[in-house]
Amino acid sequence: MPSSLLSRRTFFQASTASAMGAVIAQQLWMTEQAVAQAAKATPKKTPLNRFPRMMQEYYVDRMRAFQKQRIDRLAALQTKADAEEYVTSCQDRIRACLGPHPEKTPLNAKVTGVHKRDGYRIENVIFESRPGFPVTANLYVPTNVEGRRPAVVGTCGHTHNGKAEKAYQGFSQGLARQGYVCLIFDPIGQGERLQYVDEHLKSHVGVGVREHLKTGNQQFLVDESFSMWRAWDGVRALDYLLTRDEVDPTQIGVTGNSGGGTDTTLMCGVEQRWGMAAPSCYVASLVRNLENELPTDTEQCPPKALSMGLDHEDFLAALAPKPIIILAKEKDFFDVRGTEEAYGRLKRLYQLLGAEDNINLFVGPTYHGYTQENREAMYGWFNRVTGTDGPGTEPELTIEDDATLQCTESGQVSTMGAKTVQDFTREKAAKLAKQRGDLAPEKLMPVLTDWIGDRLSDAVPKYRILRIGSGRDFPEKYFLTYVVETEPRVQAFVYRLYPERHYSRPPRDSKQALLYVSHDSADAELRDNEELLKLIADNPDTPVYAVDVRGTGESRPNTAETNSYASAYGCDYMYAIQGVMFDDSYSRQRTGDLLSVLNWLKSVGHEQVHLFANGWGSISGTFAATLHPTVTQVTLQNALTSFTDLAQAEDYDWPLSSMVPGILNTFDLPDCYRLLKSKKLKQITPAGPIGLMT
Repeated sequence: MPSSLLSRRTFFQASTASAMGAVIAQQLWMTEQAVAQAAKATPKKTPLNRFPRMMQEYYVDRMRAFQKQRIDRLAALQTKADAEEYVTSCQDRIRACLGPHPEKTPLNAKVTGVHKRDGYRIENVIFESRPGFPVTANLYVPTNVEGRRPAVVGTCGHTHNGKAEKAYQGFSQGLARQGYVCLIFDPIGQGERLQYVDEHLKSHVGVGVREHLKTGNQQFLVDESFSMWRAWDGVRALDYLLTRDEVDPTQIGVTGNSGGGTDTTLMCGVEQRWGMAAPSCYVASLVRNLENELPTDTEQCPPKALSMGLDHEDFLAALAPKPIIILAKEKDFFDVRGTEEAYGRLKRLYQLLGAEDNINLFVGPTYHGYTQENREAMYGWFNRVTGTDGPGTEPELTIEDDATLQCTESGQVSTMGAKTVQDFTREKAAKLAKQRGDLAPEKLMPVLTDWIGDRLSDAVPKYRILRIGSGRDFPEKYFLTYVVETEPRVQAFVYRLYPERHYSRPPRDSKQALLYVSHDSADAELRDNEELLKLIADNPDTPVYAVDVRGTGESRPNTAETNSYASAYGCDYMYAIQGVMFDDSYSRQRTGDLLSVLNWLKSVGHEQVHLFANGWGSISGTFAATLHPTVTQVTLQNALTSFTDLAQAEDYDWPLSSMVPGILNTFDLPDCYRLLKSKKLKQITPAGPIGLMT
């Protein structure tokens, strides 16, 4: 309540002894209510957001430069030896991208049910792809043919019931009727393999996409790749097929649609034992996806892939010259133009390898999905490769209910005591913390300097000055927006507050300055952050600056889908994951933005900066304060306690844009906090893994 209204309330209490006082009191009460209603009716100011496409255009530029380098490299291949060298290079780069293969441990496979059908049987199978990490699967085995048969591993797209989805049990049954053994398994976070299970055996974060993002983003902290975790399940499915007497070990293929198309593509990259492959409704290009503002799951964005020159087709090239058919759809959200371009480049590679007939493309006429025309294109291709005398056309299917295909008694592996991906992440985080110990300041600085790399510079950035502003209810009446260029096409937006009109560069009026790093919007927080407002009031002679680093406040994206910014699959995630693929995380980029701003502040005379960072801004704020010599005092509000806490949390709401992939291999935030004690560090309400969503 405003102080004027409080004084009126006091007067009201003192006046009730008299009739006149009662009248005055009533009038004051009515005035208070009117003011309160007016305050409610006053619309909240919409935070300034004048550059919402900055990050989209920045990454499109980077992606197009990446794609040109790839295309030039492929165009330079002239001989079979060149092509063979390129295939080997793809295999090597994929290993470096996704990390080494895990140790192969016992599958501990068991059959939990058998269902006999006309011409085939279905076995409900559980095997372990990692110790204590069960995979639920259905094995379709032809019963009307003798001898060893070619086999296929089937992978599922994003469906809540995984392997039981009509299209996926459909192609499995169709393959069995063509004479193939088919093993189709539930992906992590789908079907019987939910990772975030509530008391009703449902996912409390959301099946499929949301489980993949939740689990996969957290894994980056401990230098794990959800892409590899997903692909590894398929590698172990192949190993299981090799234990079956019904299977011809020389003729095993892989196919899947959408998320299963992703898995098929990844599996071609990490495992060269496949005899054939048919990815459906996925292969296009990372460039097209970004140009079209299409967010994709964590596993669809392999870490460091772009920095290593890898695109979708390179994961298929790693299997060359073995037979591959790319299946696409004319009306898919995966841009068929990108599919055709990828196919054209692979065709030339296969020509150089002398295997032009081993690569093919089929584009169905309809929308995204493993529909009958695409399934039949897959049957026909596999029949040609294996010499199977199947009809190629799909017979009438008999779709089973989910319960028939269920491998566990309860419908969830969690009731078997299965480990979750989060369990493995927690264990690794604890192991890394023990290995690291507490880093002394003299050991931390080289590590942090190595991490920031070429974003640490003494260069003074260029800047622009926007027109003077007012009417934002800031602590001062006027403000200027200084647009500081931190790299080509990227700016940090810095407000300087002024008590009177000012149109030009900051005056050299003080060696001291306060720099506020916003959580989400400097504009909003200059009105709403009580701790900041108190600090400004207590230091009336200190020049005040507030900054939005890239992708926040003034450059907060509004792409991918309107108002999607903070959603799990929204535009903040979309640009953060591009950074992961470029091996250039959002946190590293934003730290670079702050270092440039600090260089600029020094150039205008501010040699002693009190850096105050809030919430998500505290990540880059902590790193910049640790690295930059002009920062002499630090205040962190709602700063994350540690990345170890985040990695070990069952649930969290810090976005991928706040995370640093692989950080826990070398250091953690508390190492920085200990160093910053020498810069008079003050922590206000440190934050755990949950509670800071905007």
